[in-house]
Parts: sequence; structure tokens; C-alpha cells
Amino acid sequence: MKLVLLDRDGVINKDLPTSVRKREEFTLLPRVGEAIRRLNEAGIPVAIVTNQAVVGRGDITDADLEDIHLHMAALLKEKGAFIDLIFTCTSADKDDPRRKPNPGLVWEALETFEVQPQEAVLIGDALRDLEAAHKAGCPSILVRTGKGAETEQELPGAVVPLAIVDDLFDAVGWLLST
Repeated sequence: MKLVLLDRDGVINKDLPTSVRKREEFTLLPRVGEAIRRLNEAGIPVAIVTNQAVVGRGDITDADLEDIHLHMAALLKEKGAFIDLIFTCTSADKDDPRRKPNPGLVWEALETFEVQPQEAVLIGDALRDLEAAHKAGCPSILVRTGKGAETEQELPGAVVPLAIVDDLFDAVGWLLST
């Protein structure tokens, strides 16, 4: 594995019905820092691929989103972990090629890290994450955090993740043991 791509809301942090709109609303899920630290220690780059239409709709600004991400980085640093890069689609337009379930963000990350799709994995909690990975030719893992338990019940046959696990920590454990 040469690259791990993570969705943000529901995988790294608690997903909120109104989206995370300020740093005070951003809460790491249990064991996330430890999971990302394990990837860091294994020398595997970690990137986030996240839709943040909350910016495109005008609910928050780009500066607000940057502040949330700086807060996330600080919380992860406390756990001895870090994210290499964040790829964000702020468009609210469902036809935007970068907005998941479209594969644009995944392709952008693969190109930036000079990794072939089969050399990466996308870990997500929503069908749109799995679909974006599938369209990009990238394997995926479904976590049951966030929307994951619901997603597990609705998986179409065309989008089959490598594994379905309870959380990011378990996903990383599975990846590092295979």
C-alpha cells in the first residue's frame, strides 16, 4: 500500500447533520489519532479526500474551513499523528467532477502522490466514497462509523469494498496485516 485516502466526516471526526461549521464542533472519533499514527509510522502517506459543500453553499468561508483543518491537525499532533495533504471539493454542484461520488478528488490525490489506483485505498463511511474509489479504480474499505452502518445495509453489488470494519483503527489494522 503506497497511499491511504480518508474521507473526513464520519471517518476521522464526528459527522454532524448540519456539517462541521467551526473548530469547536470538530471532534475526533475514538482511536483515530492512533490509527493515523500507525500509518505514519509505517511510512504510508495519508491524505484526506473530502466534500465540503458547506463552503459552496455559503454556510462557512474557505478561511473557516482552513481553521477547522488547522484544529484537526493540532488534535492529531497531540496523538503523534499527521495528515500529509488534504484534497477538498467545496462545490455544491453535484456534477462537479471533483465532488464525490465523482472520482476527480481521488484522481487528483493519486496524481499528486504518483501512485497507481491499485496501490492506494480509500477509507470511507458513505456510498459516495466507495463509488468515487470504484470509478477511479481504487480499492476501498467501509467503516461503520458516521454513515457507515447505514451504508453497509444499502451496498449495491457493483461497489464492493475490500473490507467492512468498525472504525478507522480497525481498517488500519486490517491494512497493515494484509
